[in-house]
Amino acid sequence: METLGAIVGITIKSLIFIVGMFLAAAYLTLVERKFAGHVQQRPGPLHVGPHGFLQPIADALKVLTKEDLVPDSADKFLFYLASLLAFVPAIMILAVVPFGEPFEIFGFTIYPYISDVNVGLLLALAFGSISLYGVIFAGWASNSKYPMIGGLRKAAVLIGYEVALGFAIAGPIMQAGTFSLKGIVDAQEGLWFIIPNILAFVVMIFAVLAETGRTPFDVQEAEAELVGGYVTEYSAMKFGLFPLAEWYIATFVLSAITVILFFGGWHPFPFMDGLPISSFVWFMIKLFMVFMFFLWVHWTLPRYRVDQITELAWKVMLPLALANIFIVAIWIMIFG
Repeated sequence: METLGAIVGITIKSLIFIVGMFLAAAYLTLVERKFAGHVQQRPGPLHVGPHGFLQPIADALKVLTKEDLVPDSADKFLFYLASLLAFVPAIMILAVVPFGEPFEIFGFTIYPYISDVNVGLLLALAFGSISLYGVIFAGWASNSKYPMIGGLRKAAVLIGYEVALGFAIAGPIMQAGTFSLKGIVDAQEGLWFIIPNILAFVVMIFAVLAETGRTPFDVQEAEAELVGGYVTEYSAMKFGLFPLAEWYIATFVLSAITVILFFGGWHPFPFMDGLPISSFVWFMIKLFMVFMFFLWVHWTLPRYRVDQITELAWKVMLPLALANIFIVAIWIMIFG
């Protein structure tokens, strides 16, 4: 009975997290469109609801009611599977990401995470890597030259930056001595891991932008070159799943992992320990700041060429990640 109760509890919590992530992703689209409007000196969405507040609901209804078209020459099984492989792994990462310490509300203890496993960081990277198959399948199954080129471009970007990212996270792991995301946060109680992992943090910024296909790494769907890239032949909700997963859910989750690895997770800002703010609120404040930083970069920089992106990954980011491991090793030898 205890095992059954645990399964039911985890299932309910997972559903809450998934529904919450859908709602958050929907309104992150509004946040981005408002932010982009101010950056470009235009108002952004205004007319659906008060100050455009209901625009995400209108967008969701529009996507759900669009006609679902599939090319006659497409590999229909892979065509449908690709959108799921792009979307589901981004949601799966939520299973191992902690958003704060347990807290009490009306006598009930709330755990703001689904599970705390000792290899949580490895699982997060593994789930994220599965999305690569969704991109490749989408390009191949469409049986069209533009989606194929877009899929191959995205695969080249992901492979290069995931290697650099794998070496970049080695520094925080060395300092914490664990792969548990909660354990990594606990190890930063006295000092955030951005010191001495500043080089790893730089690599992490570039890797997140590349993984999520945001400018300046959006070569997989460069409109002026590839129409829409690997999503050119998609329509209706299958089309909507790709940007929802890549631009919002993946960016949100990777921003959370960035906060955990480098900014002390839910620990307060320096000299603010005495403020009556819960760990969950501290974490969400940091998460929102990191997410907005990625939006700022997205709407500021021009797009790189494909060759520049791959050269940056292998010739700059990878050496920086390896140098960070050397620096952290010396730090540990000196300071423990």
